Amino acid sequence: MSIKRYYIELAYKGTNFHGWQIQPNAVTVQQTLEKALSIKLQQDIKVVGAGRTDTGVHAKFFVAHFDSSKDIDDKTIFGLNNLLSNEIVVYKIKQVEPNFNARFDAVSRTYKYYIVNKKNPFIIETTTFVKDNIDVDLLNKASKILLNYSDFTSFSKLHTDTKTNNCKIMTARWFVENNITVFEIKADRFLRNMVRSIVGTLLDVNIGKININDLKKIIESKNRNKAGKSAPAQGLFLTKIEYDNNIFII
Repeated sequence: MSIKRYYIELAYKGTNFHGWQIQPNAVTVQQTLEKALSIKLQQDIKVVGAGRTDTGVHAKFFVAHFDSSKDIDDKTIFGLNNLLSNEIVVYKIKQVEPNFNARFDAVSRTYKYYIVNKKNPFIIETTTFVKDNIDVDLLNKASKILLNYSDFTSFSKLHTDTKTNNCKIMTARWFVENNITVFEIKADRFLRNMVRSIVGTLLDVNIGKININDLKKIIESKNRNKAGKSAPAQGLFLTKIEYDNNIFII
């Protein structure tokens, strides 16, 4: 049988996972998905994700790819979801061109960060509680500054293996939806811990700890120690990954 490459679209609640990427002595999304796929397809399956979310971070939309000699249909997806816990769901599996790469072929990624001002036990694992009122207008002014820069070393986790800290941010905005304050950011790529570092720093702007000029200086310093603390993981969701339309084999 010939080997086929498949695109897999899924979502997961990251509360009880140590992030996406496989690591020793920890339960991760990648490890859990590979185990379920290997059982269902009766082959040793390895998946490559579009990126890696940190411990406690969620994904409403995530993409990976894997290779298999088996044909896959809706029954396969149904059976796979039965094997997976309620914290992971597979929405789609489609054959793609053999050179498709879930990570390197992505043209953009979008994250949303969710903040509440009132304690709510029903969404405590998927939002972050902030006692201060959020000045959406002020934070939108501050967020526009991000669009003027490309080097985001100041918001990157230290000692990573990335070759460049340059990213092209396309969208950075704040809005209120169903009494939840949302920060949305879209870029061609993100550095490790970048979104949470940006949110933490913008929340410092919100309380007047720093101003917009200070934010510019922080970015230009290229020094992580100058930026604010990372916002908690539970409020962060990966919500969209975009590819060219011609990746699928009809």
